[in-house]
Amino acid sequence: MENLAARFDAPLTLLARVLMSVLFLMAGLAQIGDVRGFAEGLAQDGVPIVLGGLVFWFLIISGFLMLIGAATRWVALAQAGFCMLSGLLAYSDLAQPTDMTMLLKNISLTGGYLVMALHGPGRYSVDAWLAKRG
Repeated sequence: MENLAARFDAPLTLLARVLMSVLFLMAGLAQIGDVRGFAEGLAQDGVPIVLGGLVFWFLIISGFLMLIGAATRWVALAQAGFCMLSGLLAYSDLAQPTDMTMLLKNISLTGGYLVMALHGPGRYSVDAWLAKRG
């Protein structure tokens, strides 16, 4: 099993990074036409409206950085924190089955981002390319 893991580590880490980046990129890009409406929606979940624009840019920038594997460990930690915090803010009515499911989804995502923070971006990444040049 170790040989198999070593053989597929680089391509599977790349695939994981791409899949993990899609969530943040798509969430941010979906708001391009109505950032103010997005911020107002966040305000309904208790997030100060002024942070809405910052959240929008965080989604896009962190998603892009994860996609290309740049500053991956720090980005993964930030995304883990974001998933946990946004889950707790947005899905706090645990009597509602949907809220419970969505909170558990966010907790699971947090775990995935923490694994990426520990594992690193893999061979096919900007981080690996920079390490070779350094």
